[in-house]
Order: sequence, then C-alpha cells, then structure tokens
Amino acid sequence: MEASYHDLDGKTVVITGGANGIGEAMVRQFWGQGARVWFCDVDEEKGAALAAELEGAEFTWVDLLQPEEIAKWIGSIGEISVFVNNAANDPRIPLGEMTVEAWDRVIDLNLRAYMLTVREALPRFTDPAAVINFSSVTFHMGPSEMAAYVASKGGIIAMTKSLARELGPKGIRVNTISPGWIMTERQVREYVDDEVREMLAERQCQPDLIDPDEIARVALFLGSSASSAITGQEILADRGWFHS
Repeated sequence: MEASYHDLDGKTVVITGGANGIGEAMVRQFWGQGARVWFCDVDEEKGAALAAELEGAEFTWVDLLQPEEIAKWIGSIGEISVFVNNAANDPRIPLGEMTVEAWDRVIDLNLRAYMLTVREALPRFTDPAAVINFSSVTFHMGPSEMAAYVASKGGIIAMTKSLARELGPKGIRVNTISPGWIMTERQVREYVDDEVREMLAERQCQPDLIDPDEIARVALFLGSSASSAITGQEILADRGWFHS
C-alpha cells in the first residue's frame, strides 16, 4: 500500500523535465495525491500526451537553457508549494573531446537552470514550501568521461545546502535527491545491458533494480509535511550502491 500525503491535496507542484522517466513518475504521483501539477519539458509530444491523460495537469514546452523562457513559464503559474528541479543532461564526453560549448551546455541545464527556477519561484512560494533538487550518486562515485555532469551534480548538492540556510526563515525547505541507476526507458534503451544489471545486483545492498516510481515516492515524502524537519540534506536513493 502506497502512502497518502493529504497535505499535498490541492497544492501547486511544479516539475521540470516531467515528460519522461523519473519526471513522468513524479508528475503522475503528485497528481495522484490531488496536487495541481505544472510541468515542463522539451519533449512536446510526450508532455502533451501526459497532460491530456492526467486531467488538470498543465504542460508547457520550455527550453531551460533560455532564462527568459524560465521566467515566462514560472510567472504564469501563481503560488507554488513544491518545486522539483529534475531536468538534466548526462552526456559521456572524454576530456580530450570536451569543448567549451559542451561544458557550458551541461552546466547551464543541470545547475544554472536550477538556480534560475528557484530565483523566479521565490516570490511565489507559499509558507511552508519545499524545493527538491536532483543530483546523482555519480557525484560520489566519479565515473570517467562524465566530468561536466559530475561537476554539475556536485554543485547542486552545494547549492542546496546554501539555499536551505538562506530560504529557511521564509518557510522554504530545500533538499536534494541523489538517485542510483534508475531503470528509465532511456537508460534501459541506451546504457543498461546484462553486464550493468549484474554489476548493480552485486554492488547494491539489495539486488533489485530501481524503478522510477520508487524515486517519485521519495519526492512525495520530501514535498509533504511528513518531512518538515528535513532541510539542507542529500537523500541517496540508490539501494545502497554507494555507502561510506
């Protein structure tokens, strides 16, 4: 039986990158709690289809690399109780092939956009409110050929800690979720083979592969008053893959 968070009923929840994978799972689960869900993505086909399926969910095509588009989108929403920064890009680029343009694109989408969305949402947050940022277990593990991605994810954790301190007096909690290797459609299609499955089964504390819905349920908890004492924290949701 899944948990019900009655305080989310009727609240406005905003999610970036909500058309696919973990983002889609969060849109569905916050909507299932009775929240008014606004989400953006650059996948217009999937985003529009999801909004059509979930009556009342609002989808907007937004390029998070464009600050003016972020401001226009958030400015159209009104009061916000939960903001989820989920959108990200995780290219594999060897250092010798890393261009300034490629580096900036990863940092701008994965880190700068997170700052811009929270800045634009700041005057619209209710009291209390919650910000949920998405980092990754890769920050702790440092895989090769992902320097820009890992740097951006480390920056998210650092920014979360600072914003939690700054925004706490306004009634805004700020936390980070760092997922492990999640079996999204894209990950399974592009990266997850039998070797990866065997590696995860061996190295995680529990062998089961992680479904996007499991991460969405962590986001529900952090967005609800059930986690009212938790702020400035990184929640590792990786089935114990990384632990010190």
